[in-house]
Amino acid sequence: MPPLCGPSLVAALIQKCTAINSLREARRVHALLLTTTTVGSRSVFLYNNVLSMYARCGSLGDARKVFDEMPQRSLVSFNALAAAYSRSSDTAGLALTLLKQMGVECLRPNVSTFTSVIQASCTLEDWLVGSLVHAQVVKCGFLNDVYLQTALLGMYSSCGDLVSASRVFGLMVDRDVVAWNSMIFGYLKNDKTKEGLHLFDGMLRTGVIPTQFTYSVVLSVCSRLRYLNLGKIIHARVIVSSTQADLALENSLLDMYCNSGDTQAAFSVFNKMDSPDLVSWNTMIAGYSENEDGEKAMNLFARLKRLCYLKPDEYTYAAIISAAGSYLASDYGKLLHAQVIKVGLEKSIFVGTALVSMYFKNSETDSAQKAFYSISEKDVVLWTEMIMGYSRLADGESAIKFFKEMCKESHKVDSFALSGALSACSDLAMLKQGEMIHSQALKTGFDVEMSVCGSLVDMYAKNGCLESAYCIFSQVVEPDLKGWNSMLGGYSQHGMAEEALKLFFEIQKHGLVPDQVTFLSLLSACNHSGLVEVGKFLWNCMKENGIPPGPKHYSCMVSLLSRARILNEAEELIIKSPFNEDNLELWRTLLSSCVINKNLEIGVHAAEQVLKVDAEDSATHILLSNLYAAAGKWDKVVEIRRKIKELTLEKDPGLSWIEDKKNIQVFSSGVQSKEEVGEAEAALHWLQGNMVRSQRDELDEPIYTT
Repeated sequence: MPPLCGPSLVAALIQKCTAINSLREARRVHALLLTTTTVGSRSVFLYNNVLSMYARCGSLGDARKVFDEMPQRSLVSFNALAAAYSRSSDTAGLALTLLKQMGVECLRPNVSTFTSVIQASCTLEDWLVGSLVHAQVVKCGFLNDVYLQTALLGMYSSCGDLVSASRVFGLMVDRDVVAWNSMIFGYLKNDKTKEGLHLFDGMLRTGVIPTQFTYSVVLSVCSRLRYLNLGKIIHARVIVSSTQADLALENSLLDMYCNSGDTQAAFSVFNKMDSPDLVSWNTMIAGYSENEDGEKAMNLFARLKRLCYLKPDEYTYAAIISAAGSYLASDYGKLLHAQVIKVGLEKSIFVGTALVSMYFKNSETDSAQKAFYSISEKDVVLWTEMIMGYSRLADGESAIKFFKEMCKESHKVDSFALSGALSACSDLAMLKQGEMIHSQALKTGFDVEMSVCGSLVDMYAKNGCLESAYCIFSQVVEPDLKGWNSMLGGYSQHGMAEEALKLFFEIQKHGLVPDQVTFLSLLSACNHSGLVEVGKFLWNCMKENGIPPGPKHYSCMVSLLSRARILNEAEELIIKSPFNEDNLELWRTLLSSCVINKNLEIGVHAAEQVLKVDAEDSATHILLSNLYAAAGKWDKVVEIRRKIKELTLEKDPGLSWIEDKKNIQVFSSGVQSKEEVGEAEAALHWLQGNMVRSQRDELDEPIYTT
């Protein structure tokens, strides 16, 4: 069949192939070429252009069909398909097989071939194949080609071999901006922050002008490490150099400012953006949320909802629900939960984790559980949120239960999950369970994490195993302040003031600045040991370092002064305290000491301060009754006891618990469980029988004399 068009039309169609990006249009042009040319008239050049057209449109299947149907393939054919394959991890392996096929068809690879194959190795992060191709590059004499050198840089950086990447970079004579970007990105990707930033500085010194990508990569590091000052310098350089900021660079600036806590500067960048995308909105909302500015986050979310061309996604809802956590759930959280269900995102792992966190902040554990169980595929972050949520609410039993469930479902625990479970063991004084979690931390390698070490020290200290606590602490090479505070807290709980003070001076020697937690532990240790002067010194030391005392600090100090019978000073400290009306425990502590020291005047004043706020406070009425009894004011005792009966006040019962195999048994005086009381009585009788028998055996034992 003769061709239906002349050479000029074919040339025009081939030219059109080079500019098409639509798959539908590409197939139309291909069909036109097939119907207007004969098989014999179709050149390799035509086939190569059609192949490249399909590759550019993203249809690798069609590109492969064209390649396989070619009567004769050239080096360009192989290079075009290899380049297309190398860009995706799903097809990068096929690019490597093309290199073998070229050898079969007696075609010698060129620079373009090797560049694509190295790119494929980079995509797959296959160091072995990449290094073998590098050897072939050297053998073929292409090593000095700048495109190949840049490709090798990217491959070695992606595979984490920064030594080889540095060697390639050192051999480059003409280092263009792409080479510098590859090297900087490689260092930063592999957490070599210092080296990456040093290289960026070297790039500027050599006069190479950074691209938008360069600035975006460096700003992402500033964001991760919260280097606000460096981020501002780079932002200033972008402005001064008249670099046209693209959307990626603008989003990097937003992220850097938000992560560094400067939401005002972030919002300034956001307002100047011509067309912010959903990532921009999400970054800004999340920035307000993370910096505890829920109101601004809500206002921005409302603005986003009014836009017709952008719709909130799972990341938007996760960010705004996190912002709602600082408010009552009934105000915003539950309304947002309803919106999530309406748009069908309730099963999203990101949204679910935010909902669980929000409900725990509002102490709504049932709602948190419902949100948790509504998600079918749970990840380690969601499980950890449940464990930490219960741990923060002092429900250690539930925290341990969820930790066990997480392990049963074969989820890999992380340092946060281990820390939460260990905190629960600390609160419940569950030594055996804590030791098992410790062994799990050793097996998974998380025992070296500072957060886990601190939790282990705390757990062993609260369980009375100070030697184990110190053993773990001493193995940490450079403990942070939290680690020091954990050990300090252990000494404090056991009243070991001398050891606590030694540790305090060690903290200062290591150049760390003590915080509120440090001084609370020290004051508590002084309180247990009755070290009044040391306590006063530490109190003044806090103020000199600009650390405001909290309610617990005042409580320790009042208790210390009260136990030392310095009641006037204790009363004066409470009066000057900003918590004298809110923290009634300060007045109760003083009242208790007044009972012991029979100080009627100060004691009555302390009781009046409590009863003024809570007229039915049972503990205060009982203490006041005891105070009048100690002072011999029996008429007042009768009056107070009559009032106690009229108000039907009862002292809140104390609770005790024991770890029984896999369960925790909680009990209090006067409360009996029908199922367990029989077993307990039988065990008690058995023990008593053994005790009696043991005494009889001792009495009946013959005495031998020599």
